[in-house]
Amino acid sequence: MNFRIWYDLFCFNNTRAALTPCACLCVKRDDHIMPRDLRIQIASCASLESRKSDVGAKSSHDRCSSDLEICHLLCLVIGDSLKVAPAIPKSAVSEGESVELQCNTTRGFAEHTFLSVTWSIRKGSSPLEEILTFGPDNKIKVGRHYTQRYTDGGLQLDLRGGGFYGLVLKRAKPSDQGKYVCMAQEWVRQGEEGRNWRKILEKSEEMGEVLVTPTELQFKVTLTASLNPQSTSEPTELRCEVLNLLHLQDGRLGVTWSYSTNTPGDVSQKKITIASVNEQGALIASSEYQQRLDSGDIAVTRRESNIFVLRMLQTRDADMGSYSCAVTAWKPASQSGWEKAKEVQSAPVTVQWTPKIPVLRVAAHRVREASTGGSTFEMSCQLTGQNLKNPGYSVLIRFEEILGGKSRKVLSLSQDSVLQLEEWSEPSRIDSVVLEKTGQLEYRFRLYGAQVTDRGFYYCDVTAWTRDQTQDWIKAISTESNKIQIDFVHTGPVFNISIHSEANNVLPGDTVQMKCVISVLDASPNTGDMAFNVRWFQNTDRAVNNGVQPLISMDRWGVVKKTGSNDTSLERTDMHTFILSLHKIQDRDVGEYYCSATPWLLSPATGAWNKEKDLISTSSFLFIKIELWESLKMPVGYGLTAAVIAGLLSVLLGLAVAHCCFSRNPMHTPRPRNKLMDLEMD
Repeated sequence: MNFRIWYDLFCFNNTRAALTPCACLCVKRDDHIMPRDLRIQIASCASLESRKSDVGAKSSHDRCSSDLEICHLLCLVIGDSLKVAPAIPKSAVSEGESVELQCNTTRGFAEHTFLSVTWSIRKGSSPLEEILTFGPDNKIKVGRHYTQRYTDGGLQLDLRGGGFYGLVLKRAKPSDQGKYVCMAQEWVRQGEEGRNWRKILEKSEEMGEVLVTPTELQFKVTLTASLNPQSTSEPTELRCEVLNLLHLQDGRLGVTWSYSTNTPGDVSQKKITIASVNEQGALIASSEYQQRLDSGDIAVTRRESNIFVLRMLQTRDADMGSYSCAVTAWKPASQSGWEKAKEVQSAPVTVQWTPKIPVLRVAAHRVREASTGGSTFEMSCQLTGQNLKNPGYSVLIRFEEILGGKSRKVLSLSQDSVLQLEEWSEPSRIDSVVLEKTGQLEYRFRLYGAQVTDRGFYYCDVTAWTRDQTQDWIKAISTESNKIQIDFVHTGPVFNISIHSEANNVLPGDTVQMKCVISVLDASPNTGDMAFNVRWFQNTDRAVNNGVQPLISMDRWGVVKKTGSNDTSLERTDMHTFILSLHKIQDRDVGEYYCSATPWLLSPATGAWNKEKDLISTSSFLFIKIELWESLKMPVGYGLTAAVIAGLLSVLLGLAVAHCCFSRNPMHTPRPRNKLMDLEMD
């Protein structure tokens, strides 16, 4: 019969002094003590609780003072006394509850021995899987598949003492279902300074089967509008709340916000995803709303663990529609990551208001009337706006020569108070027009030194602007005011213009002159008080009205300007006559010619030059006359030249051929005819 034996060996010196421990060994019957310990041969050891004897031994241990010592040997026999009593107080639990695995251990001898306890599980026919081991040196060893759970606090030891060892599985899962086993092991130290462990006893007991009833995840989702806009640009806030949340355990919540233009109950329109918050809490924006989310116009936040919020800082008309949120519950996957457990859709909430159409009215009033040429004209424009949030206004002054005719822009004042001349391009009169803001909703236009060409209808073209969430201006509405007329009586001279041409049919290369004569009727001002700006055009259409550049022109100071590289000249022979000369007439010069003149009069009262109405003459047509001989001279010449050249080429070609043919066999001589005649006679 074999025994596990514990030896207490003590070395004595010759003076029988205090006892000194020499070695601690655990061997079997007839085994030898390990090297470097006392080499003691056990003759026999009966099955006794303990036995004392004096043993003589030859020692090689460094603690013994001599080779031969008398040692007192205490032999203790440890029997198979380790017992395990497992218990599971509640073996049937619901998912999410805790499971207690209790192991009560007892042993007959506890001195110099150490205990370890291991909990394991067997799922179906699978091999035993270790969950956790405690001991023998008060250390914890966690099973390979339970490391993360232990780190997350899902495994908890209950060490009450007195041989009680407990393991609590928190937040039980369906995967925890199976048969549990508790194994106790008894250990002793071995080797130098007890660095190694040797297992001497082991006891394993089945604890029983644990049943985990899965619980269904339950929750409700409600969507409410905590801020509902009543007009454009007001904020909107939607609150998505998760209620009656049960059995989430280690799960997480996410949300997806959607929008559709349809009304609740109408499923004909497709939902558009605005943004979503995944199980990691990361915001994922859709492409349609990416820019607004980046700019902060739309914000998706999570105020509490169960409340999600969608906020639009400035709601647009296009945002009116139906909104909904879908809350997704995520649970840890069996291997790694997350898996969707449940999704609940909220009832839609409508964001709708009655659009308030912006209204803008403009009324123009005459402040100062231009009764004569050279006087000042002034009018004001009063604005009235409704349903416009923090508007800005831009004002454009327009002019029509006749009511309902083509309008011309004079100058404008932007919503940022930037003044700009539009089509008022006369250099000498740039400072004669003014537009300014005289009140919160009032603008005034002034025209200094009104002239005959300024007579017509003036009105304000006003545009209201509002700012969007990026503080950029957005056009809201435009309107026009009533029209104010400048219609003073012209008391100055009356001008007339005519055109005279020396010849209408000319030969190519000739020079033609055309006269533009301006006559003055009624009162005739002094010569120094009158000047003309004359322009000549070549076009079948009225180039003056179509913005075409003149062929050549002379301003009232006598400066001539020519367009392009045409061969023309312009001179003034007297105060009222302007002569156009066309040099070296060509085919391109054929066409219609007319002149246009703008009279300028010096006002005796103000000393300023006043522009009169433009004058346009009748048309004069220019043709090129080509005589018969002139028309045939060049074709005939070209024909004769070609015939002579062709004849010369034919003669040369004939001579060359003849030369080649007759010079081919120079040694050949023709046979005489007399020999043939002789033959015939014979």
